[in-house]
Amino acid sequence: MSESAPARRAGRRMVLLTEGSCDPVTAKTASCLLRYCPDEVVAVLDGTATGRTAADILGVGGAIPVIDRLAAAPGATELVIGIAPPGGRVPAAWRPVILEALARGMTVVSGLHDFLADDPELVAAATRHGGRIVDVRRNDERDVANRLGLREACTRLLTIGTDCSIGKMVAAVELTRALQRRRVDAKFIATGQTGIMVEGDGCPIDRVISDFVNGAVEKLVLAHQHHDVLVVEGQATITHPRYSAVSLGLLHGAQPHGMILVHEPGRMHHGGLPHVALPSLQRTIAAYEHMAEFSGGSQVVAVALNTRLLDADTAARERRRIGAELGLPVADPIRDGSDDLVDAVERFRAARAVAATTEAPR
Repeated sequence: MSESAPARRAGRRMVLLTEGSCDPVTAKTASCLLRYCPDEVVAVLDGTATGRTAADILGVGGAIPVIDRLAAAPGATELVIGIAPPGGRVPAAWRPVILEALARGMTVVSGLHDFLADDPELVAAATRHGGRIVDVRRNDERDVANRLGLREACTRLLTIGTDCSIGKMVAAVELTRALQRRRVDAKFIATGQTGIMVEGDGCPIDRVISDFVNGAVEKLVLAHQHHDVLVVEGQATITHPRYSAVSLGLLHGAQPHGMILVHEPGRMHHGGLPHVALPSLQRTIAAYEHMAEFSGGSQVVAVALNTRLLDADTAARERRRIGAELGLPVADPIRDGSDDLVDAVERFRAARAVAATTEAPR
C-alpha cells in the first residue's frame, strides 16, 4: 500500500534511518523529528554510531538510542528516511533495511524525490507483508493562484532565508509555538517534507509542477486562514541560482504581510555553489521586499539567526551587530528563545490593526 503526505498517525513509533549521514544538515529530517516529536521516536538507526545517543550524534533527542538493526527496536511501527541529501535520492545501501522494515509490516516514510512506491520490489514487499509506503513529496496539485478570498484579519508570515538548509522550518515552528504559548491562535504551514512529518499536514512545494506552486501555497493559506496568524515555512531563497523558482512561488502564493529573515552567520556562499557568494543581508531583504510588491507588499519584521557553529560570546556579538546594522529585532530561537521574535510580530500585528481601523470607510 502506498500513500502521500498523510496526517500524523496516533501512536506512531518511529525509527529514524541516518546510516552514515548523521551530520545535522544532511540529517535535518531526523534532527527536526527528534527536536519536535521526541516522544514518538524509538531509535536512530545508524551502524556507524551504535551505542551512542541521538544527542551525541545530532545534538537533539536526549538519550534516544542509536541502533544498528531494526530488531533492536521491536516496538517500532515506522521507518523514516532521516536525511535530505542533494538530489533527493535514496542511498542504494539502504535498500535492504527498507525491505526488512516492510517485511516486518512497518510503514516506511520517505520525503525524498525518489518515490519508493514507484519501485515494484518495494511495493510487492509492502503488499505481501501488510506494510505501507508513504512518499511525502508525492502530490497531485493542479490549482493556479487567483488572489481571491484572502482574509486580511489573518496575519500571514513567511520565513525567508539567505540560503537553503539554513533553518527556515525551525524558525517557523519555534515562532508558531512561541505565539501559541502566548495564547495567539497561530498555525504552522508546512511546505517541505520534514515540516509535513512534524505537523501532519502541508504541501511539498518543491515537488509541485512549477505552474501550480503559487496556487498550492495559496490553497494552504485559504484552508487555514480561520486562524489569527499563519506562519508559512519558507524554502531556499530567491537569490539562489538553483532553487530561486520555488522561493518566488512561495512568496507570491502566500502573499505574506510580514517576513522573518533566517541567516546563518559565517556562511559565505550559496549551498552547493562555493563559487557563488551570498549577497548581503540588506540586498536580500531589498530583493524580497521588492518582489513582494507584486503580491500586495510585505516587509521583513525580524531576523532569526542560526548560530549553531558559534560559541555563545561570538553568537551574542553577531546578534548585536546584525541588529544594529539592520535596525531589526534579532534572535536565535534555539539559543536565545523566541520572545524577541514574538514581540516583533505582535507589534507588527498591532500596527496592522491600527492601519485597518484608520483606513476603514466611515
